[in-house]
Amino acid sequence: MESITKNRQSTATLRAMIERAYGPQQVPDGEDFATELSYGFFNALYRLRLRDGQQVVLKIAPPADVALMAREHGMMRNELAAMELVRERSDVPVPRLDFVDLTGGLIDADWFVMEYVDAPCFGIAAEAGELTPEEVEVGFEALGAANRRLTEIVGPHFGPLEGPGFATWRDAATAWFEDVLADGERAAVDLGWKYDDVREAWAGHAGVLDDVTEPRFVEVDLWAKNSMLRDGRVVAVIDHERAMYGDPLIEAGLTGLDLTVFPDPAPFLRGFGLGELTASQRSRRRLYTLWLAVTMLVETTYRGQTAEQYRWACEQLDVAMGLLGRTR
Repeated sequence: MESITKNRQSTATLRAMIERAYGPQQVPDGEDFATELSYGFFNALYRLRLRDGQQVVLKIAPPADVALMAREHGMMRNELAAMELVRERSDVPVPRLDFVDLTGGLIDADWFVMEYVDAPCFGIAAEAGELTPEEVEVGFEALGAANRRLTEIVGPHFGPLEGPGFATWRDAATAWFEDVLADGERAAVDLGWKYDDVREAWAGHAGVLDDVTEPRFVEVDLWAKNSMLRDGRVVAVIDHERAMYGDPLIEAGLTGLDLTVFPDPAPFLRGFGLGELTASQRSRRRLYTLWLAVTMLVETTYRGQTAEQYRWACEQLDVAMGLLGRTR
């Protein structure tokens, strides 16, 4: 996936990063030691081969001069906090961190190096037809089970892991949603709807957010392409930058409840241990679908994505508004 936020580096700089992380003895010979992993949406990602043959993964945050959405600043640091939290307080596997550089001394961004997990990316393998329908269903159920274990972690506040936090989920979610709308207004993104109409759709249903009284750890972006699968088991969860303390129903694996362009959520729900949703849960889920749809639409401008992606995102926002009783 192309995005102007991807902070690609020259082979000379990649060599310098390897030297800083692993020492001069691990700087590889030749020019074919780095392979860009291009399926991400935000950060630059490389698989590197060190001199001793070991493979690792380098992740680089966006460059300092690229405009980001309000909640995207410092996301790599949020990811690092999430990885530490998951490692300490759950049995869900995350890659080993080898080196972190937050100094800005070598390049104009945060970066880290982690272990390379030698297992298929679940989403890519499923998309390529390398898994049977039964294997895909088992994979989503395993992902839902991993999500259940993650959401057992209780946080000290609602909102970002490192704070500043909010006393209520309604305050946290509304502030986050308003930030996305403000991002869109600042960049003059045409939502296909008046911004005030979108705000009113949220406000008209926001009372159900008060039913969430305990801040739970949520990955937010726990979908198939952010997991590695082997023999039906999740062997690694990656891309934790959007993690927060909030309502577990906001998780990406449930998006298909409202937007049918996303995978059938039934096996994820089984693994997660959720049955039929209550009226409050359905209303909350629809608010999170609205939040996601607006985010995906505004992102098309901040990422420099295609007109086709923009049209697709507009269609999802139309669906989300309709679910909240809004018609043109």
